[in-house]
Amino acid sequence: MESAEQIILGIDPGYADMGYGLISRFRGHDRCLAYGSLRTAAGAPTGERLKDIHDGLVRLIEEFRPSKAAVERLFFSKNAKTAIPVAEARGVILLCLSQQEVPCVEFSPAEVKMAVCGHGRADKPEMQKMVQVLLGLERMPKPDDAADALALALALVSTNVPRVV
Repeated sequence: MESAEQIILGIDPGYADMGYGLISRFRGHDRCLAYGSLRTAAGAPTGERLKDIHDGLVRLIEEFRPSKAAVERLFFSKNAKTAIPVAEARGVILLCLSQQEVPCVEFSPAEVKMAVCGHGRADKPEMQKMVQVLLGLERMPKPDDAADALALALALVSTNVPRVV
């Protein structure tokens, strides 16, 4: 059993919306500290939007001082038009975590579902409900990106995954 509190940051990468969730783990108990999404301005230049993601993430790290982070590995859909900006945002996120010396573990969506729900084929409502139950939240976390980020943080505390980026 751990003797010190750990702050875990979960990040669901996004270009328009980057979901984040912070949990505290102390003596095997998890507590939600904060969640939400960092939004970038539609129509703003790409560099400005990526800087907004970086700066917002730095503020979160400075405020909560996470001991480690979990980031979702990219899931490539059919739409390459959205996959490329999300990949760029994810690169900024990984760089920022490295600059801030926050160790990072990557999870696939199926790994998160397995860790949180016990199987890799959970749908979004099932994941959100499990996050709500596991963290003792009064209501399901919204937006979806934030719920996904909390699930990532829970996946990290529920496993001993050695894959640090």
